[in-house]
Amino acid sequence: MKIYYHPLSGHAHRARLFLNLLGIDHEAEFVDLAAAAHKTPEYLKLNRFGQIPVLIDGEAVIADSNAILVYLAKKAGATKWLPDTPAQAAAVQRWLSVAAGQIAFGPGAARLITVFGAKFNAEEVIARAHGVLKVIDAELAQREWIADTGAAHPTIADIALYSYISSAPEGNVDISGYANVNAWLARVEALPGFVPFQKTAAGLAA
Repeated sequence: MKIYYHPLSGHAHRARLFLNLLGIDHEAEFVDLAAAAHKTPEYLKLNRFGQIPVLIDGEAVIADSNAILVYLAKKAGATKWLPDTPAQAAAVQRWLSVAAGQIAFGPGAARLITVFGAKFNAEEVIARAHGVLKVIDAELAQREWIADTGAAHPTIADIALYSYISSAPEGNVDISGYANVNAWLARVEALPGFVPFQKTAAGLAA
């Protein structure tokens, strides 16, 4: 397998993290975002949206980080990470949607301002970040892992949420007051095969 990535992309990190947690051998292909390598005709053949990551597995080309998590779990037969029963699968999908929505447009967007110079309203996205973090903190008061599957094992929902929550301080989002979130981050980081998300000296981390 080959994964196209950038080390400062949380979307790319979640895909690489899951590859490592599953112990899947893969080649990591750096995509130079500053040089617009993700907008070249060659890359756009892999992902018409010009986004990272992209996973190549033989003839299969999988774009979108959450789609990659689903693909890898199914490919590996890893039902602990993505359960097969309708209710459990739906519980996981609920949080994949949060990762693509409130997390991307909350702590993810806040970090884009400080790390990449994105033109978002900082006050608005930071407030959005705290809104979703309060919900997640309350959920994690009830169980160790975010998806309510009834099993004491993380799912791809945890992987989808981890990168941008762990790096939220880089976007001036203070997570110190979320005890359950911080305990959950530590549990993810203790998983065998864990690889950290590259940090930057930005925001509260400056």
